[in-house]
Amino acid sequence: MPRFAANLTMLFTELPFMERFEAAAKAGFKAVEYLFPYPYDKKELAAALRANGLQQVLHNLPAGNWEGGERGIGCHPDRVSEFREGVGMAIDYATALGCPKLNCLLGKLPAGVSADQARKTAVENLRFAAKELQSAGIMLLIEPINHFDIPGFFLTRTDQALTLIDEVGSTNLLLQYDIYHAQRMEGELGATLAKNMARIGHIQLADNPGRGEPGTGEINYPWLFKHIDQVGYAGWIGCEYKPRGETVAGLGWRTALTQ
Repeated sequence: MPRFAANLTMLFTELPFMERFEAAAKAGFKAVEYLFPYPYDKKELAAALRANGLQQVLHNLPAGNWEGGERGIGCHPDRVSEFREGVGMAIDYATALGCPKLNCLLGKLPAGVSADQARKTAVENLRFAAKELQSAGIMLLIEPINHFDIPGFFLTRTDQALTLIDEVGSTNLLLQYDIYHAQRMEGELGATLAKNMARIGHIQLADNPGRGEPGTGEINYPWLFKHIDQVGYAGWIGCEYKPRGETVAGLGWRTALTQ
């Protein structure tokens, strides 16, 4: 049976962020992930994890001015120094939180920058980050994002991400496979998971359309959960969806769709 981690950026938003750890534990989750820890004191976050018996399984590298609409800077040629500083900050937090994996959002293609130039920048940045994270015992991931939700995002498809990983050439770089984004861009979920399982470091979920709970859309999650088990994925699956009501009221899918 798949193991589910609560994404605290998306779930339990009825509560202030620091109260979501306890809410996740009370709802039966054993692990959590969220976008960014950096607005919070790492000691406070670590204490919340310990107090609630939770494992931190993922967070992102710093991604520029998120509130201003930026979605990562990994492909921005003029911000390499900022990216590298962010890698150090991310390692510092991940180490304090016992977080084994960090995701790099490569960002939108900057105005005036060619796709080739952005790609070269991304490769160089990922080589740097993969090496630094490997020294710290942390795995680096990259995630394709659908271009409907984030127009202009640099990395949008599984095959594009895998080609980029090949070019980087590091054993410490894997794919983060988000079922929702993959469904919107390419479909073929089962075949893609089976073909690339050895290269997938983390999975996230939401249904489509609407990015709601599993079972609210078109994805055949009962079949897909069994398939994920069959192809040998033993990691956590991050619940990165938008609840249609209060979070706890919508959690019945965890048992209804995994029998």
